[in-house]
Amino acid sequence: MKQQSVSMDTAVVVTGRSRRTWWRRIADGSILRADHDERGRTMISWADVAPHICIPMNSEDLEFLIRADGGDADGQNDIGQLFSLAGKHEIAFFWLTQAAHNNHADAMQWLARYYLAGETVPKDENLALMWLAKSAARGGHIAREQMRTLRSIRALP
Repeated sequence: MKQQSVSMDTAVVVTGRSRRTWWRRIADGSILRADHDERGRTMISWADVAPHICIPMNSEDLEFLIRADGGDADGQNDIGQLFSLAGKHEIAFFWLTQAAHNNHADAMQWLARYYLAGETVPKDENLALMWLAKSAARGGHIAREQMRTLRSIRALP
């Protein structure tokens, strides 16, 4: 069975440890660098990363993280929501932004919430509306209802 690994970039994001710290640990032999992935990224064994993640993760969460790390928008959205619900909003915002840039409607709606609340990012109603409209245009059901509500409020005398 192939050992599971994540990119160094993902290790940095989900642990809060710097790239320099990870390289130092590779250099001193305390962790092993895995083979590069197909995109040429430095990979680190999941077993070396897992103890340093700021929230508990089960095997299903790991699968989401590996999919997210590989660029899968559903995985990025799922892992973003996992970190958001755990109160780790900066990490969540990172993954939701990745998913939104991969045209994931639910992630766009979550970004709208972050910008509207000013949580993790400066409050920006224009960006909130932009992400909400993009989500609605991509088929986001919650966003469509929110946009419908906004249009009905605007229509009031």
